[in-house]
Amino acid sequence: MNTEHLELCASDAWRDALRDLIIPYALADGRLGDDVLEVGPGPGLTTDLLRVELPKMTAVEIDEALAAALAERLAGTNVEVVNADATALPFDDGRFTGAVSFTMLHHVPTAEQQDRLFAEVGRVLHRGGLFVASDSVASEELAAFHGGDTYNPVDPATVGTRLGAAGFTSVEVRSNEFGWAAHAVR
Repeated sequence: MNTEHLELCASDAWRDALRDLIIPYALADGRLGDDVLEVGPGPGLTTDLLRVELPKMTAVEIDEALAAALAERLAGTNVEVVNADATALPFDDGRFTGAVSFTMLHHVPTAEQQDRLFAEVGRVLHRGGLFVASDSVASEELAAFHGGDTYNPVDPATVGTRLGAAGFTSVEVRSNEFGWAAHAVR
């Protein structure tokens, strides 16, 4: 993440947008269960908002420095932070009751890696487990904001098919002018 992007993702304004708009839109009435995987928490604002509602969370962050800072900050809470690549998750099959991924999929460099991430999330969810994913829709403004970073937006028109190919069922995708959200059952 470039410095400007990281500053935004750690800001009070972004926390407010997550709390008031993004998470409610993405979660809707989805039930995640009591052992939830979060993929790509970055600085952890989504983690902070979700952990007060969930009994147990595991946050997987690929960036070593972000994972270390989040692990230190959340030590002794109901969140375990793991520094790992979500395309090769270090968990047993069927471990989690639910999984979430908020506004991070565009940081995954290729569509193939995004699809591998979807398959890995499906693998570690138990049967009937819900995966809630959301991200921004592609725009020139966001592409410019990600200058020097990976920017590979997921097309909401294809994400349902891609989740289905990864083994999910009952896939529902909603979108608006700002973003999209998917609910997919394992």
